[in-house]
Amino acid sequence: MESETDGGGCTTLEEHLIRVGFALGGDDGCIADARQRAIAFLKQAGEDYGLTVPARANHVTQLVVSELVTNAYKYAPGPVLVELGVTTRAVEVVVWDSDPTVPAARTADPGRIGGHGLEIVEAVTDALSVHRETVGKRIAARIALPGGSKASPG
Repeated sequence: MESETDGGGCTTLEEHLIRVGFALGGDDGCIADARQRAIAFLKQAGEDYGLTVPARANHVTQLVVSELVTNAYKYAPGPVLVELGVTTRAVEVVVWDSDPTVPAARTADPGRIGGHGLEIVEAVTDALSVHRETVGKRIAARIALPGGSKASPG
């Protein structure tokens, strides 16, 4: 759920139309598996709720899932948990891993090979947040849909 103000200063919640979560084992195929699940999730949102997810939002969702899962796979031992949600305003991607280190996007460096994932995610999403958890961390990204507004991703 995402919180919003109802205009009178009270906070309201917008329910996800559909939400799924899954665990990835961290093997070499987990990144492709996560992308395929994102594609299937958005297709299901369209079929079940008549939600039109534009091609750009579909591609950005796949890119964000791929980058965040790749980072988790590369830097954190153990499983990776992914949660996908969609409201009438946005697609939300949340990735949890066991490493408590909070990543930070680096300044652009055309000579650097690799290490651009978080920069890319920040550039293509409307909101990005990182939360340290009791174990590990949770990274949440929000991809606005047409007519949606920018807000913090839980």
